[in-house]
Amino acid sequence: MNSQNLIEALEMNSDVLERFILQIDENRLHRRRGEGIWTVYEHLHHLALVQPVMFKRIRMFKNEEKPAIRPYVPGPEEEKERTVKRPAAELLRTFREWRGRQVELARSCGPDDYEKTGVHPEYDQYSLEILLRHILTHDGWHMYRMEEIWLAKDEALTR
Repeated sequence: MNSQNLIEALEMNSDVLERFILQIDENRLHRRRGEGIWTVYEHLHHLALVQPVMFKRIRMFKNEEKPAIRPYVPGPEEEKERTVKRPAAELLRTFREWRGRQVELARSCGPDDYEKTGVHPEYDQYSLEILLRHILTHDGWHMYRMEEIWLAKDEALTR
């Protein structure tokens, strides 16, 4: 998969996520399926809140020779933000806005930016391509989990 394919897939995820969330009624957005299992809403909230972090990482690859990426560990402000209940439509707008910024920035990166390697303490290798793929698979993992929480019968739900 080349960088343009990754960028197009990232851009498309805004539409996929929005169409998906708009199909779920409010009760099911907040339905708790078991102890320690996030609700669909909590997954959506997380996806919206983490987008600025991913934007900053893309910017690091554009602006730094060997970016040193820190693992994402929510600080007190992020934890406080997680408790603020926002309408799903607002979270979708936040996701779309930040994803648009990410896509625009990724498209502005040149071949040299894609050749750079970064350092991430959790991974043996890290590059802009790996970062974009991580964003894409992170979206996919959460969207899959949201769909499972929404639709799966109790006996089929992954615990």
